[in-house]
Amino acid sequence: MKQLSITELADWKAEDKDFQLVDVREVEENEAYNIGGDLIPLDEIVRSKEKISQDKPVIFYCKKGIRSQIAIQKLERKFGLSNLYNLVGGIEGRIKN
Repeated sequence: MKQLSITELADWKAEDKDFQLVDVREVEENEAYNIGGDLIPLDEIVRSKEKISQDKPVIFYCKKGIRSQIAIQKLERKFGLSNLYNLVGGIEGRIKN
């Protein structure tokens, strides 16, 4: 699985790199704190495949990086997507930095 660190994400943003950011947490978690991107909760991820870009890198995040890994595994297995990245440590890593 491809991984991206908080620092690398910041670099991509600074470089204005074209990518999609997807939050797989629940609505309440997103409303409490988020770093942007599209909200697609984990339990909706497979049904929402059309919302996920296949033409550019897609970075998934959650609180600790576990649910985002599960989301990526589901999408890679079911649809063969290869442009997906997991944000290592989730937003918990961002809050600590």
